[in-house]
Amino acid sequence: MRLNRRHFILAAGTGIVAVAGKKLISTGPAIAQRTSLNLYSSRHYDTDDELYESFSRATGVKVNLIEGKAEQLIERVKSEGANTRADVLLTVDGGNLWRAKQDGILQSVNSSTLNQKIPNNLRDPQGYWFAFSKRARVIMYNKNKVSKSQLSTYEDLADSKWKGKILIRSSSNIYNQSLVGSLLAAHNENQILAWSRGMVSNFARSPEGNDTAQIKACAAGVGDIAIANSYYLARLGKSRAREDQQVFNTIGLFFPNQTGPNGRGTHVNISGGGVVKHAKNQQAAIEFLEHLAERQAQQFFAEGNNEYPVVAGVPLDSVLQGFGSFKADPLNPDVFGKNNAEALKLMDRAGWK
Repeated sequence: MRLNRRHFILAAGTGIVAVAGKKLISTGPAIAQRTSLNLYSSRHYDTDDELYESFSRATGVKVNLIEGKAEQLIERVKSEGANTRADVLLTVDGGNLWRAKQDGILQSVNSSTLNQKIPNNLRDPQGYWFAFSKRARVIMYNKNKVSKSQLSTYEDLADSKWKGKILIRSSSNIYNQSLVGSLLAAHNENQILAWSRGMVSNFARSPEGNDTAQIKACAAGVGDIAIANSYYLARLGKSRAREDQQVFNTIGLFFPNQTGPNGRGTHVNISGGGVVKHAKNQQAAIEFLEHLAERQAQQFFAEGNNEYPVVAGVPLDSVLQGFGSFKADPLNPDVFGKNNAEALKLMDRAGWK
């Protein structure tokens, strides 16, 4: 297992934050270092560095960062047990956070700051994890082939009118597992099995690649519709590459399930974190999570991956504003986490590779 370690150190008495492999950044008067924080994160965005630096400036706490895939980090904390060095686990997808809780590697946190700022449906009911940004799993369409008026719900994608037109990742992808898990909260197993089979029969090709690959294939005419997380299109919109701009201008974004009998809202997933069960620096860990809920930190955390902030009143990134407003499914990620195993089983039965 390959994991990367980076350090963000507030040097006492110098007013300098030293970032491994980067320039030294002046921070003004130094705060005496009182402890350190070991952060295990599956978020790999350079813009998150500013979050760690701002936390160090405010608290004097050194942040030691270990990066890896979510499943690797969860397994590592499990295997380390009481000897783990991890204080905080940050990861993407509510399914991963639910799994971390089920595996017994997180502890319950009762923070008035987090409880007040993070909506009920975006945190664990017992305080084991908290969301700090949101992403919508949406329908993207080739504007030369599909009219927005033809689109409505996730459920409608199983209709035969979309045969050979849908692009989506494999069933092994947790974003898809969480989407199907959310559908299981709205429909029974037989209905979701039938829906999954309808989806498979409508695939434009056998699932391959990440969400960006689906969007680019849609723009190239391989299919008419792609299912992807909203931030993937935002990335293309901000890219300076001519080909990415061409893709962005060809693709429309549609928020499904806004009205009608299935108008519960678009499926929303999260990035979030929790305090590790055997954290040696528990208070610093809680303060770090509270820091992520502050207004400026929310902007960095969300904009770093073109996501939506979870705290009310934080301004949206301009590209996300361009996508328009939408009604989000209020389902707590804890629910589609619980439904993950059943969702994967149904996708497998449907032949979703």
